[in-house]
Amino acid sequence: MSGSERPDLDFWSFVALANRRLAEEYGFGHQLATEVLLTLNRASDLVTYDLEAAVHRPRGRSWSAFRLLFVVWLAGPLEPSGAARLTGMSRAAVSNLAKGLVGDGLLARTPDERDGRSVRLSLTAAGQAEMVDVFREHNEREAGWTAVLTEAEQRILVMLLDKLITGHREFEARNRR
Repeated sequence: MSGSERPDLDFWSFVALANRRLAEEYGFGHQLATEVLLTLNRASDLVTYDLEAAVHRPRGRSWSAFRLLFVVWLAGPLEPSGAARLTGMSRAAVSNLAKGLVGDGLLARTPDERDGRSVRLSLTAAGQAEMVDVFREHNEREAGWTAVLTEAEQRILVMLLDKLITGHREFEARNRR
């Protein structure tokens, strides 16, 4: 049955359907885990798409480019491997993004003073100005998203997400580090 044949399904009714079918038809026993991660992924996708579409794309930037600029802006000059670790991107993705951002005059690539074989990424004056400007709009949009939660709920959500992120070590989850 295709999605067009199920107009009665929205996200939450799909989650309920998925959990029921996974348990009853296939015998899977971790429905709450499925629900948590489906919801986490859905929330992340919605927020990321909205921020990219409303703030970054109109300025000619991707979400990934913003993340790289954001990390270099606030952490200061970084080797590409450090930028990759902090953004959650691969080293290759950082390298490819950096080329375009260097070409746009927002990032500079300079030889590392300690190791001439390495480079460091830093913001140019134009990159600094762009980040201050774009983050003003970005941060207002973030505040709009989180306004439905009290400050205490926001802190609890951060605590729970941190627990989820750091708890992966118990089963050797793969990540891009």
